[in-house]
Amino acid sequence: MSFDNLCKLLSEKHPATFASWVLGTPQTSVKVLKTELSIEPIRADYVTFLQLQGRILHLEFQTKLESTPPLPLRMLDYWVRLYRLYRLPITQVVVLLLPPAAETVIETVFCVETTRHEYRVIRLWEENPEPFLNDPALLPLAPLAATTQPQGLLQQVVKKVSQLEPRQRPEISAYTQILAGLKYNQDLIRQLFREGMMRESVIYQEILAEGEQLGEQRGELRGRKAEGQLLILRLLTRRVGELPQEMLDRIETLSLEQLENLGEALLDFQAIADLEAWFGTLDIGVKMT
Repeated sequence: MSFDNLCKLLSEKHPATFASWVLGTPQTSVKVLKTELSIEPIRADYVTFLQLQGRILHLEFQTKLESTPPLPLRMLDYWVRLYRLYRLPITQVVVLLLPPAAETVIETVFCVETTRHEYRVIRLWEENPEPFLNDPALLPLAPLAATTQPQGLLQQVVKKVSQLEPRQRPEISAYTQILAGLKYNQDLIRQLFREGMMRESVIYQEILAEGEQLGEQRGELRGRKAEGQLLILRLLTRRVGELPQEMLDRIETLSLEQLENLGEALLDFQAIADLEAWFGTLDIGVKMT
């Protein structure tokens, strides 16, 4: 899911911050490892592997517990593959973004006969929101933290976002609103964020407007001043690698609405072919009209 993928993106963008949060101790030497594991290769789409000092941290983000194969078996599988590859102790942490249905058992161990493997689960809805509110890297997760007054928490989040440096604010605002959509009504998100950040579009339009106000010259975008396009390109490059010039030119021609749609769709991209396919849907729409 795109929400899980966004969390993966954030943890790889701020690895030391996320490692410090889940482990509860400051981590300064943190390296992001590849997520392609050998031995009948699998690609871990929504996980992050971080190399600490003498240890591997495996972070997995989930909106739902249900998966195939089941989560406990996957955690054991990841542990074996990681240990075979790195020969280091491994800490595994699953971050659940949303509470499961009532009476659901949240498993923290794989156990079959004499084989027993444990891992840790963080229930984000039970976490104190203060660490998230006080760190820009974790701020997008704050709306999902523990609270008895959800709207009040979201208002605190909006206030924190509004206090960020102008260059930080658009990107973190976009991430925060996407994750807030897991828990809050989009009308409420729109209402609370519209002042100074998202005047017309819930996610990206204000980023474009603020980018134009900044007036930054960007050569790779042929002098365009839209900060929203810069954000889209940063995310695309992180997801699928460097883009050919023809795709950069095509992105320049997109309308505000199309940029917003691309910003949501790209969270599921795995290769440039996915972007090409997305452009193909636009072409089909044009032909039909």
